[in-house]
Amino acid sequence: MALTNLVKEMAAAKVTQEMIADKLHVHRNTVANRLSGNGKFSISDAFEVQRAFFPNLGIEYLFKQS
Repeated sequence: MALTNLVKEMAAAKVTQEMIADKLHVHRNTVANRLSGNGKFSISDAFEVQRAFFPNLGIEYLFKQS
């Protein structure tokens, strides 16, 4: 299941997959796979993304699967 809230917020904030990949020290394709539901963010990675790019949004909202 895709992470549509996170994808929507990334677009609104102009946060790219590359930016998240750089922050998490992974390949951009890894981020793309996780966003589309073909993989999962670890809890620590989810918190890292939330703190770095979306500090005013809740982790539950950002990483809700749809």
